[in-house]
Formats: sequence, C-alpha cells, structure tokens
Amino acid sequence: MPSGAGDLEASTPTDDKGPLENLREIHQKALDDLVNVNSLFTLAVFVGLSMARQGERSLENRTECDADVGNARRLVVNEVVSFACFLLSSLVAKALKIHVTICQEEDFKNTRNQSVRFSMLMLSVWASVFGCIFLTVSMVDVIQIKVGKLSCRSVHAWRAAGALIAIVLLALSIYVPFMMTAIFTSVRNVQRKVDKK
Repeated sequence: MPSGAGDLEASTPTDDKGPLENLREIHQKALDDLVNVNSLFTLAVFVGLSMARQGERSLENRTECDADVGNARRLVVNEVVSFACFLLSSLVAKALKIHVTICQEEDFKNTRNQSVRFSMLMLSVWASVFGCIFLTVSMVDVIQIKVGKLSCRSVHAWRAAGALIAIVLLALSIYVPFMMTAIFTSVRNVQRKVDKK
C-alpha cells in the first residue's frame, strides 16, 4: 500500500507555474494571435493595391458604371492607412510580448507597468479594428472598380458591398466586446494577485 501511494504521488504531475505565469502565457498567446491576424489582413491590403488601375472597365459593361480616378485614388489612400494601422498594431503587440516575456514578477505586478501594458494592449487592439474598417472601405472601392459603381445601381455591386459590410460589422461586433472583456479581466486578475500579496 505505501508503495502504491508513492507511485500515485510520483505519477501526479506537479504544476510549478503560478497564477501570474499562467497570465503571462495567456498574454503571449493572445499577442501572437493578434499579430497573425494582422498578417493575414496585410496580404489583403496588397491584393487591394493591385486593383488600383486607371481606365479599367467594370463587369457591368456600361460606361456609366466604370470607376473613375477618384475611386482608384480613394482605394490607394484607404489601403495605405489600413496597412499603417495593421503595422502599428503588430509592432505594439510584438513590443508588448517582449515586455511580458522578460518582465520579472515584481515588475509584472507593478501598477505603472500594468497601466503601460493595458494602454499598449488597447492601442494594439484598436489599431487592428481601425485597420479592418479602412480595409473594408477600400474593398468597397475594389468592388466598384471590378463590378461597377454603386451610383449606377449595379445589383451585383450592391449585393457584394452589402454582404461585405454586414459580415465585417458582425465580426467586429463579436471581436471588440470579447477582446475588451478579456483585457479588463486580465488586468483585474493581476490586480487581485497583487492585493493578495
């Protein structure tokens, strides 16, 4: 019996990680996911930029439905702003991951560092959100260039633009509240660990 109990104790895994270590790992995984998502969106930016060509005929095959220079110019501007937002989000997320990785336990629980970490995480998330918004606006211009201008009442253009906007709004309405809840919960959990000390 004693040997069996000893075997049971030996087979039971010991969790050497404390609550703060688990929080640190959660931060790192979340930041990695954010950077990966931004990378996918950045590819979409370059695809959109390749569509900005002057004098291209739309699939409606009507002259009044062909996009003008304004559409191409607006497409480029929105794509560049979108790329800048995703780049900002990724760089901030990478910097924050480095901070979380090398930060000692006492520094991790420091109130000032918590505020900096919270601000950087919010900046990274919202930069990604605004990048999505500008990317969506630019994709509407891609639709107008390839399918036909919305002003000429192209049914296919309106369907494509409507579906795009509806799906993006649905995605952001899920993403933003969940991310905000996760951020505030993470900050609150760290503060609880500090208070217990």
